[in-house]
Parts: sequence; C-alpha cells; structure tokens
Amino acid sequence: MHEAFLTFVGIYLLSMFKFVAGPLLGAAAGYSPWQIIGVSVLGMMSSVTLFTFLGTQIKKWIYLNYGKRKKIFTSKNRKIVKVWNSYGELGIAFLTPILLTPIVGTLILVSFGSAKRKIFSYMLISSLAWALFFSFSIEWLLSIPVIAALFR
Repeated sequence: MHEAFLTFVGIYLLSMFKFVAGPLLGAAAGYSPWQIIGVSVLGMMSSVTLFTFLGTQIKKWIYLNYGKRKKIFTSKNRKIVKVWNSYGELGIAFLTPILLTPIVGTLILVSFGSAKRKIFSYMLISSLAWALFFSFSIEWLLSIPVIAALFR
C-alpha cells in the first residue's frame, strides 16, 4: 500500500511538470487507462491552478531576481505569438501537453491576459483529450503481442 501511494505521488508530481510523463509512467506502473487519465489530468490541473493564481507574482519574482536584458523577439517567442494569433487560447492549451509543459503553457496564457475561467476550461479539455489519446494508445500498443514482449 505504501509503495502504491508513493508510485501514485511520483507520477502525479511528474505530470505537474511534464504531462506526457503521466501516461507513460502510469502504463509502466500497470495502471488502467482510467487511472492513467485520472493521475495525468490531476497533475496537470494542479499545476495549472497553481500557476494561474500565482503566475503574475512568479513572473515578477523571476524578473527581479534573474531579469537581465534578454532578446524579446526570439524564434521561440515568435512561434508562440504566431500560435496565439492563429488559434488563441485554445491553440496554446491544445499544444501545452505535448509541446510545452503545463507550467509554461499556463504562464503564456496568464501573460497574454486570458481569463482564469478560460484557462481552466481550455486546459481541462486539452488535458482530458490528450490523456484519453495517450492512455488508450498505450493500452492498444501493449495489446500487440510483439510489442508487449519487448517490455517484459
């Protein structure tokens, strides 16, 4: 019981920082697809909640402590602005689990002045969709005997 709890907490904490870790580690731990979805979404949404409410203060603290004159127009920033201009909040939320981290995606939405309700809604929809996709894709892949034999 103690080991199972620590495994859950570890997967949960890693899902807060990198969403894809939840489905991969959940499958490795032998979780069912629904358990994988639960722990992954819970981890991401915990991170989203924390950084939605504290995002502005965290950005100020980082700027005060580490804020050197950095280039504003980097290629990464231009890509983020291009996604924002093309798809808005939904585009950033959609890309957060696979390309960004929940922290970075949330800070981007906070930086652009998105409403908290939209941040929570879009990130929840995105995390549920990607968790469903990843957990059932992994289950399907592991049902193939040749692939399952590789992981034994």
